[in-house]
Order: sequence, then C-alpha cells, then structure tokens
Amino acid sequence: MRESSRLSRRSLLALTAAVPLAAAVPASASASASASTSASASAATDSPGVVGGERLARAGVQVRGATGLPGKLSARAWLVADHDTGEVLASYRAHQRLAPASTLKMLFAATVLAKFERTERYTVTDADLAGIPAGSSLVGVKAGITYTVEQLWQGVFLRSGNDAVHVLARMNGGLARTVAEMQAKAEDLQALDTHVVSPDGFDHKGQLSSAYDLTLFARHGLKDADFRAYCATRTADFPAGGKKTFQIQNTDRLLSGTYGVKTYKGLIGVKNGYTSNAGNTFTGAATRGGRTLLVTVMHPKSGYNAVYEETAALLDWGFAKAGSAQAVGTLAEPLSEGGASVSPSRKAARAAAGSPAAAADGTSPWRLLEGGAGAVVLVAGGAYALRRRSAGRAGRHLG
Repeated sequence: MRESSRLSRRSLLALTAAVPLAAAVPASASASASASTSASASAATDSPGVVGGERLARAGVQVRGATGLPGKLSARAWLVADHDTGEVLASYRAHQRLAPASTLKMLFAATVLAKFERTERYTVTDADLAGIPAGSSLVGVKAGITYTVEQLWQGVFLRSGNDAVHVLARMNGGLARTVAEMQAKAEDLQALDTHVVSPDGFDHKGQLSSAYDLTLFARHGLKDADFRAYCATRTADFPAGGKKTFQIQNTDRLLSGTYGVKTYKGLIGVKNGYTSNAGNTFTGAATRGGRTLLVTVMHPKSGYNAVYEETAALLDWGFAKAGSAQAVGTLAEPLSEGGASVSPSRKAARAAAGSPAAAADGTSPWRLLEGGAGAVVLVAGGAYALRRRSAGRAGRHLG
C-alpha cells in the first residue's frame, strides 16, 4: 500500500472563476489543406491574444520558406514542430478543438507521473475499478493484485488501459481531484484549447483539445526520463496474479510495426488514441541527425492506419526541410518555468465577452489570461454516468 505521506500532495493551483479574455477565431478553412497553403512571407511573431503566434489561428495550411508538404493529408488538424527550439514548422488548424481520445493521457502522465516512485507498490481494490467507462480499453488490472507504479504506467502507455488510469487517479486522491489538477496543468502549459472531463481521454461531452495543445503535452512530458522511457517501451510483462504474468504490447504502430505499418526510424513515442467519436489521433516524436521533431495528427478521414501514415509523411517532410522551413509559430513555455503569457488585445477581449467556448468543430476561443495567474478549472465530477466493468474484460480499443 502506498504511504500515507503520499496524501500530502502539492496544493492545486489557485482556482478562480475568471472568464478567459479571448477572441473566437473564425473556423472557416478550405476543404483541401494542400490547396490553401499560405503564401505569406511575414515573420512568425506572436500577435496579441494568440497562443503561439497569430498564424496558428488562421485558416488553411501555414508554412514558410519550404515546399513539398505531403499532398494527401486528410487530417482535420495537424502540426509539425521542433522539439528543442519549440518552433512550429508547419500547421493546419492548430487550435481547432477536437476530441483527443487517449492522447489526453499525455496530460494525465505529465500531471501525475512524478508523484509516485516507480517501485512503490499498490494493492488494487474493487473501488479503484468502479466507474470505468463501458467500452474502454483495458490492460487487465484486477482487484486484489499488488502492482508496482511502474507496471501501472506501462498499462497506461502501452495498452492505453483506462483501468490503470483509474487506479493511479485514485492513488492521486480521486477522479475529481485528478481532473482539476490536469486542467490546472494545462493552464500552466498554456494549453488553453484543452478542457478536461476525465483523466482517461474517453468520450465525454465537452472533453476537447487541439493539435497545438497535444504537442505541448508531448514536449513537456518528454522532458521526464520516466515518461520518455514508458512511451518508447514496446513490450512488458504484466502481473496476472501470483507469479503469473502476460505480455502486453505497445499499440503505437509506428513503434511496434504491426498491422501493416512500418516502424519509423528514430521514433521515441509518444501516444496514440482512438474512440468512435474522436476517430484516430496521434502525437509522435522522432530523432534523426541530432534533431527531434514532434508531429500531431488529428482525425484523418481515411482508414485506421492513416493517422500513422500521415504522421510519418510529416516527419519525413520536417527532417528533409530542416534547413529551409521557417517558423510559423512557437510552442509556448510553461508559465511556471518563466514562459511569457500573451495579453489579449482590446478587440479580442470585446469579441470574446460573454462568448461560450467553441464547439468541438470550431477553432478555440481560449487565450492566455493576462498575467497567467488564474487557472480556470472545469471539473465535471458528475459526468460519469457509467456502469462498472470487470477489469479483466477486453474493451473497445482506445489506444
């Protein structure tokens, strides 16, 4: 069992009822991403009120100084960025708010992972497994079995197990507390397109993120050695009770090379996701020639492998155009690490006054609060109208 001292966690960021001073950006965009490539040669400087730079809020593909983007990109939103510099090299609807599926587990890990030692042991109870959404992907956590924290995180990263997520969330003080901490973490990372309803990324009304925010989560998470190791693990032995174990495999097809997808040279993670509502979403990171790129692809229109194929194509483009592609925006730095917040313009503030958050198919109106001190935490503790499932039952794949 975990030590009682674990209950004394770092206090949450101050919660306020402040309304984001924001401007809803028109969501109009060309049906064909490749046909709407921006020809602007203006510098990629930040504009008041837009996280990462005003070009990231524009309709159409944003690219500068380089040509040859993949011609058959069907994703509803995507982004290519340099991991080390934070430069966004190309994007399409970077701030469009869409259902994230299990890629939201990157934020869960970024929020909770550092709180527990890998070797800490925890005996799972029935209460820990209550309320897991029907149809969830499961790694096979069972009540009465003792797991190390490392094994639970392997269940999260490799099999996208919502059962492992719920156990870790209970260890962290419960679902509502974990959701609140995740929302506060998103605010600190300046990922303001994200609204957290559940820690597992399962389909819940209002649970949204964006290609920009998911890329922020991956970049921040990869700074942690454990996060990086977990997302790069291909297989692991998982407890089955007593001395018995069974092997689990990573569902990231660019890493595992399964189901007709070739492994991507230099891939180091990060997380895939799927639900019937969200479709396929993937954030991947790869290193070649000393350079690490991040790519997020959300909701391709074609088959299941398209999310991996389009990610690989964008990574190939990024590595090939390393010398010519110029930044069209930047990945924001965390406020807690000295990141500069963006003060919205008066025009933006007036436009946003009284405006609700954008719908799932619209570009996000969220922008950074002036000074970055207020964290708007939206906790939907009553959103779980869910039936209890057996932890051993194989659920619908989310990873």
